[in-house]
Amino acid sequence: MARPKIAILYDFDKTLCTKDMQEYDFIKNLGMTAEEFWGEAGKVAEESKMDKILAYMYVMVLECKKKGIKLTKDYLKSCAANIEFYKGVTGWFDRINEYGKENGADIEHYILSSGNSEIIEGSSIAKYFKEIYGCKFVYNSDGEAVWPATAINYTLKTQFIHRVSKNVLDITNDYDLNKHKTTRRIPFQNMIYVGDGQTDVPCMKFIKEKGGKTIGLYPSTSNKNAVLGLVEDNRVNFACLADYSNGSTFDRSVKLIIDNIINVNNLKDKEEKQILKIKKSMEITDEN
Repeated sequence: MARPKIAILYDFDKTLCTKDMQEYDFIKNLGMTAEEFWGEAGKVAEESKMDKILAYMYVMVLECKKKGIKLTKDYLKSCAANIEFYKGVTGWFDRINEYGKENGADIEHYILSSGNSEIIEGSSIAKYFKEIYGCKFVYNSDGEAVWPATAINYTLKTQFIHRVSKNVLDITNDYDLNKHKTTRRIPFQNMIYVGDGQTDVPCMKFIKEKGGKTIGLYPSTSNKNAVLGLVEDNRVNFACLADYSNGSTFDRSVKLIIDNIINVNNLKDKEEKQILKIKKSMEITDEN
């Protein structure tokens, strides 16, 4: 019997870490507050009629030039040094992988983020992800960022759900992504999407409609408003405190989903074997 593959897809900002990733070091190094940086990005977007994601990437380049900071890939990775993760995150991946293994499933982890891939790649948890999809820069011969290579806004995130499902992980490979497939390496119903708010709605809606499960996280018991909206809009199956510790509501919810996927897979396997057995007995009867 084939072991089911299960994909857990995560937003990053305010889902795994406590605030937007740029706010730990990158913005601070510019001598700006988070409000000033995002305010400038919003102003650029409005005045230039620009996508908000492209606008913040443009402001990153512009402000680094003003401050004489070389915006290199290594510099961005270094801006992950002080990222603060929610409780239990650093031990989460090994624990949930082991839970899947012990119960007959293979767990894979993916990031779908509108933040900077380079910062995520510099984080202590980067090694746990099969693929990190986020915004990236093109770098010149001096290694400095000059142009967006990938800009992922909230609706474009859904493309990467298809990539994970079809195992077409190379972002340059659109041919295989658009090819019709009768079977998928990871069916949508074997997916779990974890996010924190309205920016995750397109992914949550898609996965929930396709039979997968979605989880909305809130940072504290006194700050549930964003996730309560997702509950009211029927976008999430579970709403949990952002606590990845063993035994937490989130931990128990994910394990419950994994158990259900495994049980459905086992039932399907038994049904297929029973059908095959019946067909074989019918063939023997016909021969006689």
